[in-house]
Amino acid sequence: MSALTETIPSPETSTTADGPLISVVSNRLLGARRKQGGLPTTGLVLSARVSGNADVFPDVLKLHVPEGSTIADVTHGKGVFWRKVDKAKYNLLATDIKDGVDCRKLPYADASVDSVVLDPPYMEGAVRGTAYDSGHKAFARYYGLNGAGCGSGKYHAAILSLYLDAAKEAYRVLRVNGTLIVKCQDEVSANKQWLTHVEIVNACAEMGYYAKDLFVVVRTNRPVSSRILKQVHARKNHSYFLVLVKRKTSAPNADVSREA
Repeated sequence: MSALTETIPSPETSTTADGPLISVVSNRLLGARRKQGGLPTTGLVLSARVSGNADVFPDVLKLHVPEGSTIADVTHGKGVFWRKVDKAKYNLLATDIKDGVDCRKLPYADASVDSVVLDPPYMEGAVRGTAYDSGHKAFARYYGLNGAGCGSGKYHAAILSLYLDAAKEAYRVLRVNGTLIVKCQDEVSANKQWLTHVEIVNACAEMGYYAKDLFVVVRTNRPVSSRILKQVHARKNHSYFLVLVKRKTSAPNADVSREA
């Protein structure tokens, strides 16, 4: 032990032009102290908000779609999502079934757009035979569900089929690392709970998408039921924006159909 201590210079007696020898060695081994950048803030984009689609959608774009991007909103409708977005900052391609453009058969070349926005009807009542007498008639007619059809299956399966067929088509037109923004909502169909957002994420993963982010939109008012005998499931008062990114490699022809 005495031999060891004799070989280590004492900081009080051993100095260099840069200061005490031990301090100089420590600085060289550890490097300069790292300084953290950034400023404290509470102005972060949050994953859940009690608000409307027009308030949340700009935050989705802010985080995940750079300005100047070409965005195909394939279920544009009346443009509710874009009410608080400066559309001059993007190249917006707005189409809808009422204009004769089906979100499952887009008029764009392969790998030609940066982002696709998809918001089809997500209520299974929109495709039920009884729905047209229960308040969804105008909703279904607007999106052309009677004429365009909703793929295989019925009820919830028909809605999910519509989403997945549109997601496949979006994959075709998206560039690599492009984003698919999906608006959806879970539902109870035929007395069974369906976590639609989970089904979409899992099926899209098989297609070659990566689920990068999720936003929860909680409605500002309470839902009302015209008639109910016994409640057995919590009433849905929230929906989702899913942000899915097209990977470099994929299995776009995978069978991702789901049966109700």
